[in-house]
This record gives sequence, structure tokens and C-alpha cells, in this order.
Amino acid sequence: MIPDLKYDDKGLIPAIVQDVNNNEVLMMAYMNEASLNKTIEGGKTCFWSRSRQEFWIKGGTSGNVQIVKEILYDCDADTLLIKVEQVGTGACHTGNRTCFFRKIET
Repeated sequence: MIPDLKYDDKGLIPAIVQDVNNNEVLMMAYMNEASLNKTIEGGKTCFWSRSRQEFWIKGGTSGNVQIVKEILYDCDADTLLIKVEQVGTGACHTGNRTCFFRKIET
């Protein structure tokens, strides 16, 4: 059962994707209610593309799919944390394991 989540004015909610085995943050994308339902029903992450205005299942073309193990939401019910088993070389479309591979030097 999906709780009452707080979507933004475009019907989207941020979804942080984390490796279930080592807690590494892999990526962040957006979901709407329908893509969250598809994720729950299919067992693989499904997001809403803001630029293409369509659903996309992670790894649909690359084969680097994410098998959903757990879906959590924060105290304000406005952000999702999706714990996955990352299959394949990684989560980032650049070929990196994680989308968070660049660093701001301080």
C-alpha cells in the first residue's frame, strides 16, 4: 500500500537510489505516482523523464537494471529512498557505477 506522499506541483517526487549491499548512492531521478506503481508491480526501477515526458525503466536499453529490494520515504513524505541490487556495470548513463563521481573541491 502506497502512503500519502507529497508530490510537487508537476506531480513528481525525487527518488534517491542506493545500493542495498554497500549503501552507495547510485543516482537520483524523479517518479510520479504511475511510475512508482510500475516500480512496485515490476520490481525494477521505473522513473518519469521530465525532458522526454515518458516512463523509463532503468537499464531498459543498457541492461544495467535495478532490482528493487526496499522503498522508504522520508519524514516529510516528499522524497523516496529506493534500495536496489544494481545489475550490470553501473547506474550512470556515462558508464560510471554511480552518477555521483564528480567532486567540488573546497
